[in-house]
Amino acid sequence: MSLATYTKEFSYNLRLAYPIILGMLGHTVVGIVDNVMVGKLGPSELAAVSLANSFVFIAMSLGIGFSTAITPLAAEADGGQNIEKGRSVFHHGLYLCTFLGFFLFVLVFFVKQLIIFMGQPVHVVDLAKPYLDIVAFSLIPLIMFQGYKQFADGMSETKYSMWATILGNVVNVVLNYLFIYGIWFFPALGIVGAAIGTIVSRFVMLGYMHYKMQRNPKFYSFFEGFSIKEIKKEMNLKIIRLGAPSSMQMFFEVVLFTSAVWLSGTIGVANQAANQIALSLASFTFMFAMGLSVAATIRVGNQKGLGDYKKMKIVAFSIFLLVVLLEIFFALFFVLFHQQMPELFVNRNDVANLAANTEVVTIAAQLLLVAAVFQISDGIQVVVLGALRGLQDAKIPMYITFFAYWVVGFPVSVYLGLFTQLKAVGIWIGLLAGLTTAALFLYLRFISLTTKLILEKH
Repeated sequence: MSLATYTKEFSYNLRLAYPIILGMLGHTVVGIVDNVMVGKLGPSELAAVSLANSFVFIAMSLGIGFSTAITPLAAEADGGQNIEKGRSVFHHGLYLCTFLGFFLFVLVFFVKQLIIFMGQPVHVVDLAKPYLDIVAFSLIPLIMFQGYKQFADGMSETKYSMWATILGNVVNVVLNYLFIYGIWFFPALGIVGAAIGTIVSRFVMLGYMHYKMQRNPKFYSFFEGFSIKEIKKEMNLKIIRLGAPSSMQMFFEVVLFTSAVWLSGTIGVANQAANQIALSLASFTFMFAMGLSVAATIRVGNQKGLGDYKKMKIVAFSIFLLVVLLEIFFALFFVLFHQQMPELFVNRNDVANLAANTEVVTIAAQLLLVAAVFQISDGIQVVVLGALRGLQDAKIPMYITFFAYWVVGFPVSVYLGLFTQLKAVGIWIGLLAGLTTAALFLYLRFISLTTKLILEKH
């Protein structure tokens, strides 16, 4: 195949992915704005939000990871023009996501007691607890929103979630500004104000998504006949068999990054705050890869429904190539501006915390150099996972991600972070090792499966 065979797919890939990317970027930008706003309060407040969000992100990874099972099933039904199958996927997916949202909220609410055993600074833990209670409840509307989003994505209607996320983000930023600092007659609630902005914005996103989809003629038939009595064990199990391994894949990666937060916290507040800054910036560029990963799931799922495996391989490879080019560009940007970007997150006019803020910026700048390299591996592994999800292959990738992150990545993070002078930088080198291992073995898995499918058909 010539290079043009793959590059000519770029425009369609980007048309499909850009609403997803913009929605995810909007969400990440608000996360960065949250950190900037909270960071102005002081390093302890930023560390507290980082610690609390680490619990929420773990639960969120299970919910969002599970919901991704809906996309390939919807894409396959759409590719085969099977309305009845699409309706069943939508109803059962939404039912399971609602149940899972409530379960995850209850889980986080009770598990938060473990914070006191994690070796974190006491004053940071005290700040984190009330924030965590509120943000944990927002998991319910968020996972329900994911049920709508993943189905719409699978039907190649990717713009609704983009607008829902943008609207939610505007609400979040406005409420944060009012409640964190106490603008006008609103009380100054500090990081609790940031939590209020988060929960309200997620209910807004859910309401908007339901409203827009229900009014679109394309989705009329999918909203018909929704009843608990129509929920069948067989379809629930089909989604669970695909969704459970998918949730564990995301869980293994998110917990690895969360462990970086916890390990940084045991080293000190400055390392934990720097970790949060670098992670916020790395997450921003990662959203491009995440959007292309969803495009890979949709396009591979469509070709699976059509049974065109040669085209499937071309489509997937075009997305792999596109993400590599994008992530190399971002890596160069990180290298060039690694010293300037962390300055956005601290208040240089805060004389009382000047020394602490200077230390935070110095460490964060070092972490961004490591992030420049690992985001290339991160981009590859996430788009290959998306392609494998489109093939409805989830179990083996689950084992691969566990091995990569917890047999390779985590031990390296612990050793270099806690037992060498590298500290936070050593922790991130462990992340790089895990992501690179995952990217390699997932790619080999995709090559093996697609080659087998092509040979079987011909």
